[in-house]
Amino acid sequence: MRTGRASRKDYLDLDPARIHREGAAPPAPEQLTFTDLGPELNEVTFIVVDLETTGNKPGLHAITEIGAVKTRGGETVSEFSTLVNPEVPVPAFIASLTGITTAMTVTAPKIAAALPAFLDFVDPDSRPVLVAHNARFDIGHLRGAAQVLGLDFPSLPVLDTLPLARRVFTREEVPNYKLGTLAGFCRATHSPSHRALADARATVDVLYTILGRLGPRGVTHIADLFAASNPVPAHRRRRAYLADGLPKGPGVYHFLGPRGEVLYVGTSKNVYKRVRQYFTAAETRGRMAEMVDLAQKVEAFPTATAVEAAVVELRHIEKYDPPYNRRSRRPNSQPWLVLDRKPRTGEPHIRVARGIPDADIENCLGPFFSGAAARRAKELICLEAGLREGGLQIPRATDFSDSPCTIPGHVPGSAPGQCVLPPRGTANPVEVASRRAAQILAGDVASVWEHHLALIRKLAAAENFEQAAIERDRLAALMGAARRREKLLPLWRSFRIIAARRRDSGWEIAVICWGRLTAASFCADAARPALPLASPQTGTRTNAAARPPAGTPADAAVRAQTSTAARAEPSTVTPAEPSTAARAQTRVPAADIPRQAQLLAQNAELVDRPERAAGLASSEETEILANWLADPRTRILEHIGTMPLGVPVQGAARFRLPANLRQLPRNK
Repeated sequence: MRTGRASRKDYLDLDPARIHREGAAPPAPEQLTFTDLGPELNEVTFIVVDLETTGNKPGLHAITEIGAVKTRGGETVSEFSTLVNPEVPVPAFIASLTGITTAMTVTAPKIAAALPAFLDFVDPDSRPVLVAHNARFDIGHLRGAAQVLGLDFPSLPVLDTLPLARRVFTREEVPNYKLGTLAGFCRATHSPSHRALADARATVDVLYTILGRLGPRGVTHIADLFAASNPVPAHRRRRAYLADGLPKGPGVYHFLGPRGEVLYVGTSKNVYKRVRQYFTAAETRGRMAEMVDLAQKVEAFPTATAVEAAVVELRHIEKYDPPYNRRSRRPNSQPWLVLDRKPRTGEPHIRVARGIPDADIENCLGPFFSGAAARRAKELICLEAGLREGGLQIPRATDFSDSPCTIPGHVPGSAPGQCVLPPRGTANPVEVASRRAAQILAGDVASVWEHHLALIRKLAAAENFEQAAIERDRLAALMGAARRREKLLPLWRSFRIIAARRRDSGWEIAVICWGRLTAASFCADAARPALPLASPQTGTRTNAAARPPAGTPADAAVRAQTSTAARAEPSTVTPAEPSTAARAQTRVPAADIPRQAQLLAQNAELVDRPERAAGLASSEETEILANWLADPRTRILEHIGTMPLGVPVQGAARFRLPANLRQLPRNK
């Protein structure tokens, strides 16, 4: 006989847990009595209710029917059912769904009479438990109607069968948790029909099936049932005290394990609020629940700005390699596509490289988010350029849908732009294929876009959706990498960028060198900025002069763009949450923000131009900074570089896949 360990789904934490308040002592274990558990389930009176509505928000004109069943110990005590006149026409869609028409509700009582009759049926003095499937909807409508009518809706415990069903029934048993699906699986004696009383009867059968499954797992009293319906175990809620004392501003947080190891790194604009959410129902990821149960401590690293926090998060993930972080763990291994020549034959071919020289960025395509995306783009470039691929050298199928050649005069005697390339899928002459591939890698993707988009549409029109999805993914990989390089290249070619972005209470200031954030601060209105952010690497240097190296392209093409702070001049507001660096709260004139930014730049980390592409900062960090600079609220105070800050008007950024093609099935 095979035995196995019980799964986490078989375990129910039935201990009660109070909501933890910041600063309170961690709750001590307490011994419960039978009185604390409340009555046994076979003694509890359940009022199972269901509503039909017009689709309007809760109020006087929403409810069209109320149905309820009073049950105790598995037996029906009494039932309640009434149509309700919403005093508005019933929409045609609702009428076709429920069968309730406007004519049927004209003679029915209005909600002002129907709701008091329902409350009399409930008999709040007997302290029953209200039950509904997706109780937020039904009870919310009842409370909304009571509020409009000026009635006191009784404060009774409410049980929702929806989260209970999710705890009890697996996805192997039911495909979803709709009432009709659950009623069929539970073999309910009444089938839901979108009529209130019939749905309430079906909910009764589902409720008792759930109770039958929970009984062997220790759910015998009403307190057990409410604890079982809570998606967050009590032991996890009790550990919310780990968030006490964390900053209520932007920063990075670490969840630490039993040996002090970093389990997870995250960031938020409000660290305290975000960390508390891990101990509530707001956190629905299974891996995070496992991580929170292992964590023994939470550390926080306050930052001056949210963009600084996002950058520090990336650097900490790279440094500590936490096991519960899935993204950004290998930021420096993102692939590029490089046009190279085979060692033996000298034939041109495209290879996937994990790193390229900084000087070759303009002639290489990338960085890609994954090796799979790089390979998809490589396949497309080889097809479009007629470049012979490696492998088994199996001839490819000929495709005569090629567009005219865009390489002027590569065939003698032909007019520029009029000759036609060999059929797609066949190899071009070496010189032609190499030249065309080099153009695509350098960013000339317009003709590729037009030609391949036409091919995708042709495949979709022929209902060859699988191949259309493959071609769509190839095109998306190519265009995504081209857009990304266009966005990041100006930052990689900038010796220094000083920028400020307006925030509600002041200005965020950042200093960027060669795509790396070297200093950041928040300058609250009428306050000086904090000291620059500390680099995760040791031995950082600062530069008071902050000049580009002599003889470099940046030195030869200095472009200083002093921002007009007058575009959005700061006014007086309260200071922000202080960072770990000391901050002088000296008042300064509103127009002094550019000078404050220059003071920050003088104390910034000094870095040399990297020899490798994205050598100083990961492409993810540079992309965060590029998005921050592109914000309409950002003002460029100074720019020293060899390229303007922007993307080409005729670049890849102007192309977007149509919505109907994005909806094609994904290929793994």
